[in-house]
Amino acid sequence: MIRVVIDTNILVSALLQPEGLRAAVLMLALSGEVQLCVSDSVFAEYDEVIRRPRFKRSAEVIDSTLQSIRKLGHWVKPGARVEECTDPDDNIFLECAQAAAADYLVTGNQRHFPERWKKTRVIGAREWIELRMGQ
Repeated sequence: MIRVVIDTNILVSALLQPEGLRAAVLMLALSGEVQLCVSDSVFAEYDEVIRRPRFKRSAEVIDSTLQSIRKLGHWVKPGARVEECTDPDDNIFLECAQAAAADYLVTGNQRHFPERWKKTRVIGAREWIELRMGQ
C-alpha cells in the first residue's frame, strides 16, 4: 500500500476549503486507499495549528478530523533527527516519512523541503491527485 505523510498546510487548507484540491488529498489519505503516516510530533503539530483562532473552525470539525487521523493513521516513532528543511519546523515531516518509509510527502511548501528524502518523494497536492488518478 502507498504510504503518505501530509504537511500541516494541506490539512489546514482542506478544512478551510472543503471542496478544494487539498481537501481531496486529505479525503484520499483518510479513505483507506493509501496509508496516512503520522508520528506524535506531526499529530501534535496538526492539533496545535488547526485550533488557532484565525482559522475559525468549529471544535466539532477539528475534533472529528483529528479523531479520524488518530484512528486511521499509521503511527510511527521516528528514530532519527533530521535537519534538512529550510524551515526547521518542517523536519518532523521528514522524520515521520523516514520512519514510515513513506512513498510521498504532500505539501503546499515544496520549497522548504528537498525534492526527495530517502525513498520519499516530496510533491504538491495537484501532482499527488494526478498521480493517484492515473493509477
